[in-house]
Amino acid sequence: MDELNQIERIKSKLIIAKKSDKNLKVFGADSHKYILGDTVTPTQILNFENEYEVKLPESYKAFLLHIGNGGISYANSAAGPSYGIYPLGKNTNEFIDENTKVYLKEDCKIYPNMTNEFWAHLIKNIEEDDDISNEDFNIELGKIFSGLLPIGSQGCSYCHALVLNGKFKGKVVNVDIDRQKPFFAFESNFLDWYERWLDEIIPENIMIDKPDLFKYTLAGNVRYILEVYFSSDDYETKIECLTGILKKEKIDSDNLDILEEEYKLSSDEIQKKILQILVKFDYNRAFSYLVDFAKKSLLDVFQFVFWYAKDKSIDWLDTIKSNIENINDDETFLFCTYLLKEMNVDYGKIIVPFVTHKNESIRVSAFYSLGQLPNKTDYIDAFIAGLNDSSNRVIHTTLQALNGVEDKKLLKYYKAIAEKFPVEKDYILANLNHRLKPFGLTNKTIKKIKTDS
Repeated sequence: MDELNQIERIKSKLIIAKKSDKNLKVFGADSHKYILGDTVTPTQILNFENEYEVKLPESYKAFLLHIGNGGISYANSAAGPSYGIYPLGKNTNEFIDENTKVYLKEDCKIYPNMTNEFWAHLIKNIEEDDDISNEDFNIELGKIFSGLLPIGSQGCSYCHALVLNGKFKGKVVNVDIDRQKPFFAFESNFLDWYERWLDEIIPENIMIDKPDLFKYTLAGNVRYILEVYFSSDDYETKIECLTGILKKEKIDSDNLDILEEEYKLSSDEIQKKILQILVKFDYNRAFSYLVDFAKKSLLDVFQFVFWYAKDKSIDWLDTIKSNIENINDDETFLFCTYLLKEMNVDYGKIIVPFVTHKNESIRVSAFYSLGQLPNKTDYIDAFIAGLNDSSNRVIHTTLQALNGVEDKKLLKYYKAIAEKFPVEKDYILANLNHRLKPFGLTNKTIKKIKTDS
């Protein structure tokens, strides 16, 4: 009975989603247009199961039998997350071209919250053996993607997949064909995952008008999500509730009041997630908490401000200045530069000390940031350090950053680069020639002139 009720809810929500997204602004909607083809028959499902020697998860079968199969999207996909849901039996070889029937019936080897080390070990034979044969390559792919049925494209190399066998049968997992680490959806079955997609794309004001229809997933109306949050002692459920709230377009002040009080009582990742919500929906309310949280994590504060309140970046200039000596990881420094660029100030003196940092990525970001300044000619000596750097990445970025700077003082260092790179490497000569063009020179002709003076 519950499954039948869910099927009817999904049908209703599909109609609501289509009506509320008339301009097809939801990602993938301009492709699938919320269209689903005719449902399948029990015989069609049985034929598939017999052919591949598998048993499809009941929730997925219910979708095919009672909601729809296929449509007009990519690969004839039906309406659904991203570019939709593949028709039954189509694109089964998305992950491996050969022996599809063999690997589909095997137990799935990946699992929720698997470690980076586990994943690295699973793909090791492919990633580390440059001479692997095509046959062995396909065998390894079969091991990596065993028990996973491709069910839809997210674009590029990313797909949705359904676990067919093993402990986590029925769960949806997001897979990268290029073998980045997969991650599992929170929901335990296909219908819950599909319904959550609908709840995430339907506007909150419609949910408020139809509260009883949206009290079933962690993407329903905010009041319902908060009820689930406070009634659960499970950490993952709480995080998923907050993630669902974060995806909303609007939250009323009463619910923000509740979240603010919960922030004061929480710690660790839950507190961080609540802070992210507060920044997104009420920066002024969140400001004092951000200041305090900066003592724990500058990166999180810089990210939240840049993502949701970049017009307030100037508020963080003093924080950056007072903490600049403590910034030693490349991602924190990167978001620091993002904020500085939003401030419309000359941040060169803040950045210059980083052009000789031991971390290569930080040096790259430093030169890129200097290159964005309208007065970058004031920092010629810093750029010279970049042209002399031991890293090709840094030299490449420095050359690009010097676009528009025509100081003859640089010719001596351009000549040294031309001599260091007799042939193209890492696009260094291509960028060098762009910098030499205003002087009427190339990487070859500059070697023939005297630049010492």
